[in-house]
Parts: sequence; C-alpha cells; structure tokens
Amino acid sequence: MTFQDLWPTEEKLWLGGVEEYAQLLHSACLMAFAGVGTLDRAAVMETIGGQRWRSVSTRDAVLSEVDEDLAVLSYRAEAQRDASAAYRCVCTSTYLRTDGRWRLVQHQQSAE
Repeated sequence: MTFQDLWPTEEKLWLGGVEEYAQLLHSACLMAFAGVGTLDRAAVMETIGGQRWRSVSTRDAVLSEVDEDLAVLSYRAEAQRDASAAYRCVCTSTYLRTDGRWRLVQHQQSAE
C-alpha cells in the first residue's frame, strides 16, 4: 500500500460532509485540533455540518503500515475554504481496516 492508495479516503474527510464522515469514522474515533481540543465521534459529527474545505493539497507524505489492517498517515496539508488565507498544518491519521473497509480511528492537526 502507498500513501496514494489511502489518500482518497483521507481527502473525503477534508472535502466531504456528514455522509462521508458517517461512513469513514470508526465508532471509537478521536480527533485533536489546536485551539479546540480532542473530539470524539459524536462531537465531530455534531460540528461537521459547517463550512467545508474546497481544496486540499499535501506534501511530505509518509505511510506507516503497522500491519495489514492498521495504517498511519503523516503529511503536511494546505487547505483553502474561500478567499481567506490558506490553512497549513501537519497531520496524522490512523486507519483500521474493519469488514474490508478503512475507517479513521485517530486524526490530529497541528497548525504551522
């Protein structure tokens, strides 16, 4: 597996909405954001309905395959919502394959 194999799933979390999150977040998912703190799946689902990113690009991507059903992504992202300044951050995402599908169990962003 490569970063590019798992990136389409990760990209859906940047650009998608409630439906994508409902399909991709594991029931035990935790997400951590500077200035916000740690959110569990229920809290993420409550807040995801707001304005979404319209584009995202990555660099310095690394994929660590812990085993055939657990993978960790690390990358730098630059995302754009509207005409405002781009948001730049370093991210990690941990995926667990259950029932043949990759589900996000952890995501963390640190603004640059």
